[in-house]
Amino acid sequence: MKYQLAILLMCWSLSVAAQTDTTAVASTPTAFELEAESPETIWDKANTEYINNNYEAAIAGYQSILERGLVSAKLYYNLANAHFKRNELGEAILYYHRALRLTPGDEDIRHNLSVAEARTKDTIDEIPTFFLTSWMQAVRSLMSSTAWSVISLIVLIAMLVFTLLYLLGSQLALRKTGFYGMLLGLLLFVLTSSFAAAQRREQLGENRAVVMSTSAAVKSSPDRSATDLFVLHEGTVVEITNRLDGWCEVTIADGKKGWTEGGKIEVI
Repeated sequence: MKYQLAILLMCWSLSVAAQTDTTAVASTPTAFELEAESPETIWDKANTEYINNNYEAAIAGYQSILERGLVSAKLYYNLANAHFKRNELGEAILYYHRALRLTPGDEDIRHNLSVAEARTKDTIDEIPTFFLTSWMQAVRSLMSSTAWSVISLIVLIAMLVFTLLYLLGSQLALRKTGFYGMLLGLLLFVLTSSFAAAQRREQLGENRAVVMSTSAAVKSSPDRSATDLFVLHEGTVVEITNRLDGWCEVTIADGKKGWTEGGKIEVI
């Protein structure tokens, strides 16, 4: 009787353990489960997991959508927020920057990015720039390349209208209006077109990256035995100026440069 009771208790404990393990596995969606669902369903479930503070499951859902080739600023933004909640600063800053590439004028993304960057270990003083250059960059960052392209097209049409007014106007006042409007339109067209081109280059460029490892030594040459110049930490943004055999020459905001292993950084 005692042996039978012991066997029953053992079977009951194994059954409880199996149920517990099944519950633990089911809390995080598997790749197979995510593949069988539509992106909209995964999006809703990932957002629900985020609200319920299950950030690991939320990240898995967002990444599943990215793996299907679907990209949006909101997706990058939510993914960055989930990583930030897990104190994964490198991933968070990377995806905030990717979100900003798509919607450069979004103040929420910029605010959260600044909060994340404030938590990084590296404090780097940027080289001061001419105030007019800074102002132009700030204006350019208000909109995406597509928006600037649309504006430049509208300006071009307006410039053509003023040109016709200048050429065909029967009165001197109309011709003056057409002439000055044509000059102003030309100036605005050049400006907005340059903004669109610059935003497009930045969006498609692969020269900016984020340090993803806890620390990354920056060396004097692309060799592990080379002299360490300085050390960068997770979340620091660098500019890639050269590549060689798995190494990247990087420049930081204060002008310092050196070589670091490509596997320790990820292109924005």
